[in-house]
Amino acid sequence: MAGTTRSRRPGGPEQARQYEYRVLTIPRTTSRGDARRLLTEQAEYGRWELARTLLYAGGERKVWLRRRIIRVRSTLGALGD
Repeated sequence: MAGTTRSRRPGGPEQARQYEYRVLTIPRTTSRGDARRLLTEQAEYGRWELARTLLYAGGERKVWLRRRIIRVRSTLGALGD
């Protein structure tokens, strides 16, 4: 299984939601139960959600997972005041 991660902003700059995407390719030899277990682990421990699936004629699956990017603001500037 291969995975890539990339970020994109679905709307314009005024929209604050940003998502990180991971694309998984699941070979046709993977059982349905194993694929479900893999996606469940990604959702529970990696906070990924299912965005899209594609099933090819040969049985290979391509799955797009996404998760929200959370931006944290630094509070270190407030310490020197």
